[in-house]
Amino acid sequence: MSIYSYLARLEDTLRSRRDITVEALRLTLTTLGAVFEANLRFHDGSWLHAVEEIEIAERQGIRRINYSFHYQRADGTLIFRYDNSPHYPNLPTFPDHKHEGDAVREAKALDLADVLREIDALIYPDAAKK
Repeated sequence: MSIYSYLARLEDTLRSRRDITVEALRLTLTTLGAVFEANLRFHDGSWLHAVEEIEIAERQGIRRINYSFHYQRADGTLIFRYDNSPHYPNLPTFPDHKHEGDAVREAKALDLADVLREIDALIYPDAAKK
């Protein structure tokens, strides 16, 4: 997948959601790739700050260098954050991990669609049961 296709898919994922207000959407092109950043507000006042730094890899591919998906309640309380900052080397999924409150857990690297599905399960618990 080309870097442009990947970035278009991220934007399409956001724009297709009628229950999300895109408060900010920034794309910064870099020498080797791009930085995608979005601030998203949900109907309950919670919000997600998403950042992905990607670079062009061989044969029209991409490689995600850094990412952070920070989801919090309207009052600013952290619900969860996935990121790959290399500060928990003892975790088996290092550098990927998930913050939940004061706890840090191992976690696989997720993409924006995965994170939105997890948020949907929290915001719309009855829909997840169907």
